[in-house]
Amino acid sequence: MNESSKRAAVRVCVAGCGHWGKNLVRNFYQLGHLASVFDVDMARAQALAAQFPGTRLHPSFESALADPEIQGMVIATPAEQHASMTIAALHAGKDVFVEKPLALTAEDGAAMVTAARRNGRILMVGHLLIHHPAVQAIQRLLEAGELGRLEYIYSNRLSMGKIRREENALWSFAPHDLSVILALTGQMPIEVTAVGGAYLQPNIADVTVSNLLFERGTRAHIFVSWLHPYKEQRLVVIGSKKMVVFEDSRAADKLLLFHKDIAWKNGQFEAAQSKGVPIEFPDSEPLQLECRHFIDCMLQRSEPLTPGSDGVKVLRVLQACQLSLSLNGKPVQSHALAVAADF
Repeated sequence: MNESSKRAAVRVCVAGCGHWGKNLVRNFYQLGHLASVFDVDMARAQALAAQFPGTRLHPSFESALADPEIQGMVIATPAEQHASMTIAALHAGKDVFVEKPLALTAEDGAAMVTAARRNGRILMVGHLLIHHPAVQAIQRLLEAGELGRLEYIYSNRLSMGKIRREENALWSFAPHDLSVILALTGQMPIEVTAVGGAYLQPNIADVTVSNLLFERGTRAHIFVSWLHPYKEQRLVVIGSKKMVVFEDSRAADKLLLFHKDIAWKNGQFEAAQSKGVPIEFPDSEPLQLECRHFIDCMLQRSEPLTPGSDGVKVLRVLQACQLSLSLNGKPVQSHALAVAADF
C-alpha cells in the first residue's frame, strides 16, 4: 500500500455535531478522512451528515466504537463527557482527538493519558492555537533569540460571545491562551492568582483576569470575557530585545514585530516609538492544520504537538486559577500546580 492509499485508508468518526463539532466534520471531510458522525441529537447529526455525501450516521457512541472501519475518534461533546468517552474509545483501540478542555479535572485528564499509554493509542488535545502559523512564527522568533530573554506575555480573549451555563469564562476561553503561554515559556508557573466577576449568573464568572509567575521572573496574564462590547483576540510577547503582537481579530497585519529601544538619558528612561514590522505567515486554516496533524500522527504513530499530557498541564493551571478565583485572588503556589514526572 503506497502512502496516498494509506492516508486515504485512515478513517475517523466525529462524536458531537454542535457548534464546534460541525467545523471538525467539515475539515475531516475535506481532508478525505471522515467516515461517520454521532450525536445524541439524532436529527442534528442526520442534518449534518446529509451535507457531506457518503458520511454514515451512528445511532450510538458504542456502535461507533464497534465499527472496524473507524481508526480514530474525534470527541467534540460537552467537556463533562470528554473523560468517559475518550477512555472508552482508547480501550476500544481507537486513537483519539479530544477538544479542549481535555477534561474537567486534572485527575480525569491523567486517567485519559494513562489509558492511551496502556492501549498504545494516540491521545491528542485540541489546543488549536499551537497549530496557528502565527503562533508557530512567534515560537521560531523565541527559539532563534530574536526577542531575547522572554520577560512578559499577556493575552486578551474578549467578545460579546456565547454565554455558557455549564462553565465560566475562564474554563471556556483561557485553555487556548494557557496552552500557548505554557508552550512559549516551556514550563509550568510557580504561582497563579485569579480574580473575576459573575454578573449574569450566580457563581459563573463572566470576566476573569489570571496572573502567572514563572521561574526567572517571567510573568503572564490572561484577560477573558464574554461580556465585552467588541471582539478582541490579542497576544503580546515581550522579550529583552524585541516585542511581538499577534492580533487575530485584525483584518491585516495580524503579526507585528516591534523593536524595544529604551535608553537612559538625562537621568531618566526614554523609549523610542517603534513602528511594527509585519511578519508574514501562511494563510492556512489552523483547524485544518490541526486535523491533518492528527491524521499524520495516526499514520506515523508519532506524538502530537499537543499530546494529552499537555492537556493535563493546562488543567492543573486552570484548577489553580479557579481555586484562586474562589478565594478572591489569593495566590496559589507551585505545589498545587505539580504535574507527575511521567507527564
